[in-house]
Amino acid sequence: MIPVQRLNHAVLYVRDASASARWYSELFGFRILTEIPGVAAFLRAGDTDNHHDLGLFSVGGDAPSPQPGRVGLYHLAWQVGSITDLAGARDELIACGAYVGESDHGASKSLYAKDPDGNEFEVMWAVPRADWPSDDEAVIAPLDLDTDVARYG
Repeated sequence: MIPVQRLNHAVLYVRDASASARWYSELFGFRILTEIPGVAAFLRAGDTDNHHDLGLFSVGGDAPSPQPGRVGLYHLAWQVGSITDLAGARDELIACGAYVGESDHGASKSLYAKDPDGNEFEVMWAVPRADWPSDDEAVIAPLDLDTDVARYG
């Protein structure tokens, strides 16, 4: 058994690493650490001690978008610190045209969006452990963000 603690970073293939780095930087406030024009970019989130949280590698402008239901990455999940951060994230995702949905997973509240290359990602807030459903209960329910903000905000 390999004793994994958490995901340290993600690396994505994108059409243009520089353009994607700017997009992730503007939306999430990631800092671009290293950029090799036409090849790659490495970014760090604001509140992390990772060397980098996201790596981006260019594959060219004619590369197809990820296809739902095919083998490959489904989505990445970026965690925010509060339910009000999640509510603000929904507004940001809608404003930039990236928002695709949302759900309540019991242990987390989640928004879903796609980057300009079609890579899906989740922005989630972890519910306090005392309010989690039982360990063997998997929940996928509609998100009621206004009620959650009133309760946890």
